[in-house]
Amino acid sequence: MGSSSCAWERGGVGGSCSSGSSSASWSGGGLDKGEVERYARQLVLPSFGVARQRKLKEASVLVVGAGGLGSPVCLYLAAAGVGRIGVTDQDDVEKSNLHRQILHDEAEVGSHKAVSASKAMRRLNSGTEVEVHLDGFRAVNALGLVEGYDVVVDASDNPATRYCVNDACVIAGKPLVSGAAIGTDGQLSVYNHGDQCPCYRCVWPDPPQEGACQRCSDSGVLGVLPGIIGTLQALETIKVLTGAGECCSQKLLMFDGLATSFRSLKLRPRQEKCLVCGSSPAITRETIGSYDYEANCGGAMHDKGESACLRVLPESRRVSCEFLRSRIDGSAATDREFVVLDVRPKSEYDFAHLRGSVSLPMDALEEEVAAGAALAREGKDTYVVCRRGNDSQVAVDKLLRAGATSVFDVEGGLQRWSKAVDPTFPLY
Repeated sequence: MGSSSCAWERGGVGGSCSSGSSSASWSGGGLDKGEVERYARQLVLPSFGVARQRKLKEASVLVVGAGGLGSPVCLYLAAAGVGRIGVTDQDDVEKSNLHRQILHDEAEVGSHKAVSASKAMRRLNSGTEVEVHLDGFRAVNALGLVEGYDVVVDASDNPATRYCVNDACVIAGKPLVSGAAIGTDGQLSVYNHGDQCPCYRCVWPDPPQEGACQRCSDSGVLGVLPGIIGTLQALETIKVLTGAGECCSQKLLMFDGLATSFRSLKLRPRQEKCLVCGSSPAITRETIGSYDYEANCGGAMHDKGESACLRVLPESRRVSCEFLRSRIDGSAATDREFVVLDVRPKSEYDFAHLRGSVSLPMDALEEEVAAGAALAREGKDTYVVCRRGNDSQVAVDKLLRAGATSVFDVEGGLQRWSKAVDPTFPLY
């Protein structure tokens, strides 16, 4: 009698036993020993199993944005066993990112976010192929990026990119898992997935005006919020890829972090007049590359370098940070008394402000403009500062209209102050 071994068919309908020698006594339904051991807790789920795990292994996902939302998306998709993940971003890691962008750590400050993200995913799962796209997501490369993947995750932070990602997904026929988080609130939906499922433009046909939508850098965000929404995006992506459960298409999931409550709103179906998925689309494969998303969809797609400053005042009403420093340290060629007026929100003033400055937030200035103008008329020079040098110009203009005389804007605000005068002043 010859020796025999039992070959169990782990991924088939049933088991079988065959005689004869074999180097391995088992089959994993397309998974090797390491994969079975790694994903065992998913494999034992009756609602998931080996067939869906194999779908993840064979799948590909493009993640647009490696920030607060993209961090849990990238980590959980890599951990879950998605075979190929592409990540695109155009920004560098900053210290202010670290409280929420858990892909990155202190050692990666200053490095490219997409590169940092790829390192984190490879450390977590060497079996996942990671592709890095350093040029960011733009109209000229949108279709080329999207067409290389099965599902696209929008983890961006600005409306121009959101519309561009959506349009490329519609044209390429790719499902889009979209999330957003700001302050203590978040929302999630799956677009372009199914015959009646709307695209992002169907639901939001009118892009916001430039400046109407603020980013986390402007409005702030509780660090855990994008983690919650990004984790849900990862879940929805897995469901779309594998067919498990019911995905969040044709509905908008809204999360209130302070109340710890969820609401689900039914979305209207695909719209005939939609610019990209309607019956007569204006944005097509031929035109998307030349469409100006920054001009038509609410502002810049990428936040590189120092923020652009408004120009609403004549140069005679503006002073440099270096000049303000000379007034503060007494080296300026004038002995007139002066006051520094800080028009940032009180919450920002509280954690960092120039010594001796007076807090008068912009929202309070509307009601107290007369008092502010009176302060600026007390025989003192008044220098107005804000975070980036935009609100301060608006404030100076209001004070001048209210009768103030010797009032000036500090160019570039406290962001410029930190870079040009005092590097110990926190950038945020």
